[in-house]
Amino acid sequence: MNLNGLLIGSENPQRLVEYYTKLFGKPNWDEGGYVGWQIGSGSVTIGPHDQVKGKNATPGRLIWNIETADVKGQFEKFKTAGATIVKEPYQMGEAPGQDVAIATFADPDNNYFQLMSPMEMPTEADRSLTGSGARQT
Repeated sequence: MNLNGLLIGSENPQRLVEYYTKLFGKPNWDEGGYVGWQIGSGSVTIGPHDQVKGKNATPGRLIWNIETADVKGQFEKFKTAGATIVKEPYQMGEAPGQDVAIATFADPDNNYFQLMSPMEMPTEADRSLTGSGARQT
């Protein structure tokens, strides 16, 4: 399987489209009320949804990540473009052998998203060797 896209439903999708266009540039597609950007190998799409009303009351429930080797540099670009900052870049925990930075933002509907350093995920072989999802070094 391959997770390759994210759909953000909104009562006011145009407001989100304007916000994300400032961050990601011109959308890659705009059809049938849905607007989307290709970001790396995945996509983010904005569109109307009849079950979504107002702002997200629990923005920490689902947070989507954009990987970048330069979290601080990309953070400054997003900040200059008018992104709403939730948390400035910080180092994540004490991941052995990994230097992981994260910065968190909110869109106008209060959906959280993050810039994040690339992080090595454990493979199926790692899980069978360790008996857990944690990668052992």
